[in-house]
Amino acid sequence: MHKLDCWRTTILALVVAAPLVTAGCGKTIGERLDDTTITTRVKTSMLNDPHINGSTIDVDTYRGVVTLSGRVKSQADHDQAVALARRVDGVSDVKDAIQIIPDGN
Repeated sequence: MHKLDCWRTTILALVVAAPLVTAGCGKTIGERLDDTTITTRVKTSMLNDPHINGSTIDVDTYRGVVTLSGRVKSQADHDQAVALARRVDGVSDVKDAIQIIPDGN
């Protein structure tokens, strides 16, 4: 087989296989990258915020919908975490599963 034909066959195989590989995951490669980027940006904004402890908040994203879970010390920290998530580009909705647990409890 000629080198050029070999490359064409390889590229065709990749083009055909890519949708099949991602179909089982329920997300396309672009969606996975977008969701990962959103999660990273939300988490980074929380870790950089001086008022909340972003390390106690988990962030998951699926198709632009961010789910926040974990614990914060006050309603103000809760509200700030939700607000930070909503400000990130690409976030279509925020689902809130954050628990408020004041110090000493």
